[in-house]
Amino acid sequence: MTQGFRYLSQQDVMTLGGTQAQAALDDIRDVVTLIRQQQAQMPSETHVTLGGDRGKAYALPASVGGRFNAAGVKWTAHRPDAHDGLPQAMAMTLINRADNGLPLGLVESAALTATRTAAVSALALRHAAPRPVQHVLLLGTGVQATAHLEMLRQLFPELKQVSWWSRSATVFAPDSENLPWPLIRFSNLQHACAQDAGAVITCTSAAEPLLGTEAIRPGRLVIQVGYHEVTFEAIARATRVVVDLWGDFCETSAKSLFQMYRAGKFSPDRVDADLTHLLLDGWRPAPDDSVYFSSFGLNVFDIALAARVLALAQQQGTGTLLPLFPESFYLD
Repeated sequence: MTQGFRYLSQQDVMTLGGTQAQAALDDIRDVVTLIRQQQAQMPSETHVTLGGDRGKAYALPASVGGRFNAAGVKWTAHRPDAHDGLPQAMAMTLINRADNGLPLGLVESAALTATRTAAVSALALRHAAPRPVQHVLLLGTGVQATAHLEMLRQLFPELKQVSWWSRSATVFAPDSENLPWPLIRFSNLQHACAQDAGAVITCTSAAEPLLGTEAIRPGRLVIQVGYHEVTFEAIARATRVVVDLWGDFCETSAKSLFQMYRAGKFSPDRVDADLTHLLLDGWRPAPDDSVYFSSFGLNVFDIALAARVLALAQQQGTGTLLPLFPESFYLD
């Protein structure tokens, strides 16, 4: 098969199974093992400012060994308000081989990012929930919330109910016949949180907290995916705090937990577990614990998923091939 530098569009990624939740889950499990084995690196991100008050572009490098054999950088532009109908955040991931540095391809990464984030939430639902989850409350209706709804459809068909709430007028538009459980909308967040949901997943872009102490209950898991959705008081009330990873990003991230840390109101010693403890050490909360899970979003997962779909693209001849060098330069 001819090798070369490939560009994969979002449609290419979807065709290659980039949005399949189980495949993403398998990737993340393998990467967590490689992290423990010190076969993965994730240096601190860097960024430049764009126009407007909120515009920034982030470079997030990482490398991972094993079956991925990939080094790369995810370049994400959080665009200023352009009012052009295009996505607010745009992401591309550049992948090289980790063993010899050979450039492999450039992957449009919006769908991959959403899929890997939802897969981490799936791990939290399976391993960090105090009790078996039967009812999930999902907050938001954007890209991340939609990816989480699809993840729940693919990986948790045994749920009894999924509820949702959103600040916006946007609604999910799923084919209800393809959902294995009732999908119930709540117009009032307090009423939604008062239900018996065993897990609450926040997937909003809220710059100010939505969830207070009333959301923290014995036997409940709260998964924060968005930016600053949970009050410091709510985090303090949780009996267990779990993270995907605690890293240097705690000094700059806008996530609620890291803001709380920088405000001097949270000590890293209070973190009970991360993904390596969940997957490799068997850490579990007690049935009456209230668990808060902060999902930062590890770019090493982006590199792994992009490397997998690029390998499939090479096997299947998918994507746009852009030869950078003479054919003799490429290695098998």
